[in-house]
Amino acid sequence: MGVVSAVRRLPLLLLAPLALAAALALAGCGDDGGDGAAAAAAAPVTGVTRVAAKDNRFTPPAVQVPAGTTLTWAFEDGLVPHDVTGDGWRSGDPQRKGTFAHTFDRPGTYPYRCTVHDGMTGRVVVTGA
Repeated sequence: MGVVSAVRRLPLLLLAPLALAAALALAGCGDDGGDGAAAAAAAPVTGVTRVAAKDNRFTPPAVQVPAGTTLTWAFEDGLVPHDVTGDGWRSGDPQRKGTFAHTFDRPGTYPYRCTVHDGMTGRVVVTGA
């Protein structure tokens, strides 16, 4: 009877590591306290042309650049993929490493987000050249 009991428990023993892995993966997609929108509404940083996508946030979350500036996003979150999506432009499929660049030719305010992680938002303010 000991062998039969062990065989019955085998599926549960195999599922435990899968459940743990799923829980860890989903934890990376969770909201980090809802400060993503507040961070994107913060005063924009000037003199910056590179934004990091790391720890489920964009850093800095808001930048101000003159028209004609190319802004580069660097995906630096290891195993966690991100993308950058704005109105009429996007980085493509979510990625774990690499960069994406976009040139902002017209003055205006351009909000953007990561489509993989709710609350992961940013903003580009483009001024006249």
